[in-house]
Amino acid sequence: MQTITVEALKARMDAGEALYILDVREPAEYEEFNIGAKLLPLGQVQAMEVDAIEEWKDKEVIIHCRSGKRSATACMFLETMGFNNTVNVEGGVLAWMEKFGR
Repeated sequence: MQTITVEALKARMDAGEALYILDVREPAEYEEFNIGAKLLPLGQVQAMEVDAIEEWKDKEVIIHCRSGKRSATACMFLETMGFNNTVNVEGGVLAWMEKFGR
């Protein structure tokens, strides 16, 4: 698992880079605020219900949550399932909102 800062992630998003970003928060959290990532709650990742992102296995998968803890867990679980290039967003949505607002 690698890490990325919210500043580096936003710069890559603003540059129009094709990114595979996964949000592992709960649906209610996602509805409240999201950065346009694909939603797949951590519980589903832990239950190995990852068919929705199976085609991402050979891609760099950038994973975020509220603070960075759930996404770190998701990175570890996905790595055991063959996702070889997982990246945890440091500080998660809290860091994003602190730096860039809503």
